Amino acid sequence: MPRFAANLSFLFTERPFFERFAAARAAGFAAVEFHFPYELDRAVLAEVVLTSGLEVVLFNLPAGDWTAGERGIACHPRRIAEFQDGVGLAIEYARLLGCGRLNCLAGIAPDDLAHDKARETLIENLRFAAAVARRADIQLLLEPLNTRDTPGFFVATPLAGLALIEAVGSENLRLQYDIYHAQVMAGDLARTLEEHLPRIGHIQLADNPGRHEPGTGEINFPFLLQHLDRIGYGGWVGCEYKPSGRTEDSLGWLEAWQ
Repeated sequence: MPRFAANLSFLFTERPFFERFAAARAAGFAAVEFHFPYELDRAVLAEVVLTSGLEVVLFNLPAGDWTAGERGIACHPRRIAEFQDGVGLAIEYARLLGCGRLNCLAGIAPDDLAHDKARETLIENLRFAAAVARRADIQLLLEPLNTRDTPGFFVATPLAGLALIEAVGSENLRLQYDIYHAQVMAGDLARTLEEHLPRIGHIQLADNPGRHEPGTGEINFPFLLQHLDRIGYGGWVGCEYKPSGRTEDSLGWLEAWQ
């Protein structure tokens, strides 16, 4: 049976961030993920995680100025030092929180940057991050984002992400497969998941269109989640969707899986 993690950057946002942990626990989740912990007080965050009894399964490497629209800096050749510093900071937080996975967002390449140079930079940054994370016993992930919601994002499809992973050549780099982003850009979800399962380190979900909870759109989640069991996926499935109402009211689809 799939194991579900609440993404606290999307769910329970009716509450202050630290209160979302208890809300997730009360709703039946055993694990959480979120975008970024870096502006939070480390001691308070560690205490909240400890007392919640929840496992933190994923968060992102620092991704530049998110509020200004940046979605990662890993493909920017002029920001390599900033990227490397961010990897070190993320590992500090991962160790503090007992988190075994970090996700890298490639970013949006500057308009004046040649594609080959951006790709070369991304590969070298991923190679660096995967090696450093491996020494800390942390797995690095690479996540494609669809270019409808994030125009210009450098890694837009699962196959593009897998090609980069192949080029990096690290056993410590896996794909983060977001069902919503994959459906927008490529579809063919079940076959792609099965064919590339050994290189997938984490899965996230949301329905399409709207990026709301399962059952609100076109994706056949009862089939797809059963399919994950059939092909032997044993990792977490992050619930990274926009609730169509109150978070608790959007969780009815989970009853079949608890």
